[in-house]
Amino acid sequence: MTDSNRSAALSVARTGTALRTPPGQDRKARGTAAPPVAESRTSHAPRRARGPLYAALDLGTNNCRLLIARPHEHGFRVLDGFTRIVRLGEGVSVTGRLGDAAMERTMEALKQCRNKLRDHQPTRMRLIATEACRAAENGPEFLARVKDELGLELEIIDRRTEAELAVTGCSDLIDDSAQGALMFDIGGGSSELAWLDFRGGRPRSQGRMSASIRSWQSLPVGVVSIAERFGGVNVTPEVFEAMVGFVSEHLKQFRGREKLRQMIAAHPVHLIGTSGTVTTLAGLHLGLERYERQKVDGLWLKSQEVDDIMRVLLNMPFDRRVTHPCIGRDRADLVLPGCAIFEAIRREWPTERVRVADRGLREGILISLMDADKVHKRPSRPKRRNANGG
Repeated sequence: MTDSNRSAALSVARTGTALRTPPGQDRKARGTAAPPVAESRTSHAPRRARGPLYAALDLGTNNCRLLIARPHEHGFRVLDGFTRIVRLGEGVSVTGRLGDAAMERTMEALKQCRNKLRDHQPTRMRLIATEACRAAENGPEFLARVKDELGLELEIIDRRTEAELAVTGCSDLIDDSAQGALMFDIGGGSSELAWLDFRGGRPRSQGRMSASIRSWQSLPVGVVSIAERFGGVNVTPEVFEAMVGFVSEHLKQFRGREKLRQMIAAHPVHLIGTSGTVTTLAGLHLGLERYERQKVDGLWLKSQEVDDIMRVLLNMPFDRRVTHPCIGRDRADLVLPGCAIFEAIRREWPTERVRVADRGLREGILISLMDADKVHKRPSRPKRRNANGG
């Protein structure tokens, strides 16, 4: 679920700032439109004196991302991060194998991640690989090379784990008044959906939010695979509708499809999208001239606003997409395939609004590791002694 469209850069908070969710549904917080190709945040001197460090690496179909953080209050403070577009899954939907050029690009990115991990020496870390390595015949062979040459041991996670981590990473953006939410992550090679149902109560801990998943689905479609199948450069309205129809056929297999529709009709439910597709749409909606993450993550978009932005994108020539500050050359051919996946989801389960999330697997990993270590557990207060000394 490594959305090839998801913010390839700056999906981390600024170095030394805490990752928090803004209170109130109208406040616009952290986010990304379509960021630069590569991003690296480095503390000049790693600080190890104020508690343990945690690290999360997500190697996906399109991006390689790393976050290094320290627990802070009820969340965490990002100390360092790295993101680069590597397009590891380029051509996998056609050949079934990772290409040589793609693997070399990825090795270079992972080398920089390795260096950062050496500098910070995190107490605990989890390094994952998703759809590209899952689908490619030579995926395990490539990861064995990574371990041998760089000393990094990446695990290929299954689709359910991927969905659960994405839910964990985005859960604090779910409206407190909602009875449920449909979270989606539009990836490069796959896309994940998770229906959260809170009618029986909501988990108190963010790290336990995946317990509310009533149904989930991993679609074998992502922005890269859709672009390779239908094209992403000259997308006519007819081609766009063909993309939407293709994705819609996969959505028919969602378990509880009709029950989710019934819930949306009777209870407050909203969509929450964690992908570069929705962050790009948010950036366009805000008219951003440069990347401003704090204005996008947590932003609410109404259904009509999404319609309007998609209409603008469909009428935007490819050359304009390349030069647009919210899209850029590396996503110009992927943004409309991503919109087609988003549109298929919206048509299947129409809601009045969607919340934009520029967070996902890495944040989910960090929260899960910290939750397992109970780093945010408040120490018990000492019992007061009574007058008799008891």
